[in-house]
Amino acid sequence: MQIERCDESCRQEWNAFVTRSPRASLYHRYEWRDVNDRSFGYQSVYLAARVDGRIAGVFPFVQVKSSLFGNIACSLPFVNFGGPCGETEEIEHALVEAAKPVVAEWRSDYLEIRTRHQVTGLPTSEHKVSMTLELNDDSEVLWKAYKTAHRQDIRSGYKKGLVARIGGIELLPDFYAVLSESWRDLGTPIYSRRYLETVAQTFPDITRLVVVYAGDEPAAASLDMLNGDTAEGLWLGSRGKFRKLYAGYVLYWELIKNACERGVKTFHLGRSTVQSGGEAFKKKWNASATQLFWQYVMRDGRPLPQLNVANPKYRLAIKAWQRLPVPVTQVLGPFIARSIP
Repeated sequence: MQIERCDESCRQEWNAFVTRSPRASLYHRYEWRDVNDRSFGYQSVYLAARVDGRIAGVFPFVQVKSSLFGNIACSLPFVNFGGPCGETEEIEHALVEAAKPVVAEWRSDYLEIRTRHQVTGLPTSEHKVSMTLELNDDSEVLWKAYKTAHRQDIRSGYKKGLVARIGGIELLPDFYAVLSESWRDLGTPIYSRRYLETVAQTFPDITRLVVVYAGDEPAAASLDMLNGDTAEGLWLGSRGKFRKLYAGYVLYWELIKNACERGVKTFHLGRSTVQSGGEAFKKKWNASATQLFWQYVMRDGRPLPQLNVANPKYRLAIKAWQRLPVPVTQVLGPFIARSIP
């Protein structure tokens, strides 16, 4: 086995491995390196393990460096997961070992590995789950499996005049308006519009934007990707003043129904914090929780980081952020959000 740092010359071979590997995901595709470079100028290292000359494992990770939250290496920042992906556990262990000198060279405080399967021997946090829904070619099969009250909530949104549009990057302005307000209400700094545009432009053939409108106003919206027979939820939100219209319910049903029509078999509704409101809402759609593992390579035996909204030290900042006007958060948010992997 040999471990090497990949560059542009490896792109095609790298993606070919990701496509055929059952342990890989959309987030392992080489194009995410382009996204992070163009959006933030962040340094990335893409390690590949070769066995008999062919790629048998990959491990992408990115340096996220800021004065606010420190010097962090992450696989992968801003998306649901990443981590080492190999044909065997031995290959994945070798990739992690090969990453350690790079992390030391960067003088990072730690390497955070977000993965769907554990690398044994690493400190682990299990505070995140992936909510997954198995689909059917006939969306009526899913509809009939919902509880009566849940179906009534979905119907209520349509009766109140909500209408959904499904498209691509042309819907991004309305999507961003919804996401900005939704995340402000949560106390979460918003990404730059440029970052989201870069994601959509990098994956134009698989990016799906859905916006639910109340009249001319966008009420709820999402951005996800249809990758093969899997839909991967990335970001969504709804505006507070439209929640009583059940905009979020219409949004989810439109996403699910459209995915069924396209022949998608599995819908990852995105990651959620364990026992959170987000997890509870996704369970209404008969989604099941699959454990995600946040694993760490720590420098100098430090304790595991607590860079999450549940940390009490961030409560005052979150409350202050929730009081800001949305246009202000759209200006200030990207400078903070780029530092929170």
